[in-house]
Amino acid sequence: MGSTLGLSREKIEALADYAVSPHYNAVERSALEYADAMTITGRDVSDELFARLREVYSADEIVELTAIIAWENSSSKFNRALRVSSQKLWRPEWH
Repeated sequence: MGSTLGLSREKIEALADYAVSPHYNAVERSALEYADAMTITGRDVSDELFARLREVYSADEIVELTAIIAWENSSSKFNRALRVSSQKLWRPEWH
């Protein structure tokens, strides 16, 4: 999906290292850090992170971002519990 939306191969491949990758800007890093904080067990969304999000996103955008992350987390947990394997519906354009 990302490649069809115009994301470069380098950016997609650098996702795991978003915090230090030159392919991601500060706004993108904040959103990805938020996703990590919501997703990784034992982490929480700090007041500092939430304040950074509020500097670059409207309240409505934060709600939408939160809903998307929560939905993906829920889908992932559901599929994992029921042993639903990947359907391999997405392939990068460069394959």
